[in-house]
Amino acid sequence: MNAEKSKSPQFPLRSLRPLRLKFCYTLKPMTPKIVFDGLAFPEGPRWHEDALYFSDMHDGIVWRLTPEGVATKVAEAPGLPSGLGWLPDGSLCVVSMLDRLLLRHNGQGFTTYAKLTFDTPYPINDMVIDRTGRAYIGGFGFDLNKREAPRPSVLFCVEAYGSVRVVAENLLFPNGMVITPDDKALIVAETFGTKLTAFTIHNDGSLTDRRTFADLNGIAPDGICLDEEGGIWVACPTTDTILRVTEGGKVTDTIALPGRHSYACMLGGSDRRDLYICTAQSFYPEQTKMQRAGKIEVVRVQVPGAGLP
Repeated sequence: MNAEKSKSPQFPLRSLRPLRLKFCYTLKPMTPKIVFDGLAFPEGPRWHEDALYFSDMHDGIVWRLTPEGVATKVAEAPGLPSGLGWLPDGSLCVVSMLDRLLLRHNGQGFTTYAKLTFDTPYPINDMVIDRTGRAYIGGFGFDLNKREAPRPSVLFCVEAYGSVRVVAENLLFPNGMVITPDDKALIVAETFGTKLTAFTIHNDGSLTDRRTFADLNGIAPDGICLDEEGGIWVACPTTDTILRVTEGGKVTDTIALPGRHSYACMLGGSDRRDLYICTAQSFYPEQTKMQRAGKIEVVRVQVPGAGLP
């Protein structure tokens, strides 16, 4: 790997504020172990039916990984697979980023569940599906891979049978999302807003009462997952760490990931206390495909996972 490719951070963060977080470290350092490596760019981890599902985005593959480390290729999605989720009938849905499609897997292959091609000219990204089958999907709002400056974007809601509407605007790169166990709140990571933003979910799927769940003071959040105490684990690609934060922005735990960036996370395992972390050394496809440095790592934590996904 040459010096240019090993620079950190990889995000264009010149406009972000200096880091001012007061970290609250656990007494015993938590060291993740690698359970799957040699990937290009792992993203969108989900715990479903006793296994971890995730997208190797830049390889165009959706994987299933058992707790014992047995990996099975589920499907191929050449349009860059990202967010994953399941409809009430058990069908797997996959966000196809470049095609701007929500794909539905029928067990044999993909069909198009919803088209977002006319709703945005830029890639779509992460997703959470609620218990009724509504899919919330974030849009880039600009061309990240061409190093364009960030611009505000929107959050889409895909209803049953594929109709699409905008449910939130003026988000700075909406990324990882969670829905609370009572199904009443959606929390989204605004990567270039350096915060977690919460909304109230109404019965018709609309979002109101926008508020800041946690201001991360200059740290760019990527994928997130929720635990039973309301804490959120936040993948932080610019700091070589993963953090647990509570409402208001208090950092309760920090896991160091020296020499690699965290891009997404998920609580899984039989007791939902296994924190799976997607790591890599870059997010640019021309680099990740050569590096093959993507890994799935896991570490035990104290509080079990909750909510969706």
